[in-house]
Amino acid sequence: MNSYEKLSPDKDYVRVPKERLFSFVVRVLENIGVPEGDAEIVADNLVMADLRGVESHGVQRLKRYVKGIKSGGVNVHPRIRILREGPSYALVDGDEGLGQVVGRFAMGLAIEKAERSGIGVVIARNSNHYGIAGYYSLMAAERDMIGISMTNSRPLVAPTGGVERFLGTNPISIAAPTHGRPFLLDMATSIVPIGKLEVYRRKGKPIPEGWAINERGEVTTNVREVFSGGALLPLGGLGELLGGHKGYGLSLMVDVLTGVLSGGTWSRHVGNTEEKGSEVDHFFMAINTGNFTPPEEFKSRMDAMISELKASKKHPHFKRIWVHGEKGFLTMETRLRLGIPIYAGVIRELNQIGEETGAGRLVEEGD
Repeated sequence: MNSYEKLSPDKDYVRVPKERLFSFVVRVLENIGVPEGDAEIVADNLVMADLRGVESHGVQRLKRYVKGIKSGGVNVHPRIRILREGPSYALVDGDEGLGQVVGRFAMGLAIEKAERSGIGVVIARNSNHYGIAGYYSLMAAERDMIGISMTNSRPLVAPTGGVERFLGTNPISIAAPTHGRPFLLDMATSIVPIGKLEVYRRKGKPIPEGWAINERGEVTTNVREVFSGGALLPLGGLGELLGGHKGYGLSLMVDVLTGVLSGGTWSRHVGNTEEKGSEVDHFFMAINTGNFTPPEEFKSRMDAMISELKASKKHPHFKRIWVHGEKGFLTMETRLRLGIPIYAGVIRELNQIGEETGAGRLVEEGD
């Protein structure tokens, strides 16, 4: 395929090769002071999100990172420190660095500890938005370990029975190795992540009913009402009281394991990436399967479980049973071949960022 397609007025999106998108993000970040290696970590995280079809956490986030760096909210030269540690645990201070850089360091440390001790748990505080949670759990799965990753985030979600933003979308990810594609659960504890609403806002479309409420506590499909004082609902949908108590409980659990346990803070007090001292906190865990069962046997048992699951009796309205992460890997394979679709509004925003930072345009615009 061509290096890129040209954006024209009659197209909603263009397909951009992974390599071009990656190098563009790296150039933008390097041009505003991010060291090359760190810029590549962030670019890898954002492009992986777009490859897997998680546009809400892909390159459309770049504008926020650039703004955060320029405003001083993100430290591009952090002194990431281990504050406390033992054979199987560590507490890390991210020094307000880019969340992806802090997260990769912390999960790498958890994996090292799991290699020696069987289990590694690392909590990082004083960080920033770290992108897709699955990026880190997959790091462990690629080493034949079970990986767990979670983070708190700024308040966007109302608790069950409440109408005020208190909780974050607080995602959780778990990955496990197989002989094929890893099992990969990556989910927000809200019905949807806020980035998905941003996608709807860019497209000028109403959001599905049941995702959010306005500031009066009424269920709304108007995305503008959500951004002007409304709130997302916890995972579980509309019940007797607004929101699902299971998602509400999982979100609080994430705050306990990230902010409270680390000595950091919890969602209500977490700030935006653009703000200094946003105080985002992360939790990482790696479990060395070899300490419980031989790695090859573990993967064979995972394969057997997944095969049995997919062969089980299906609902008449469904042709197949999907396993977590499977759709994302199939989407990745397609987008690696055809290019990553980037919507016109995002392209124009990225082109502007590129011009302002001296990185050049991602895609040319014209007829």
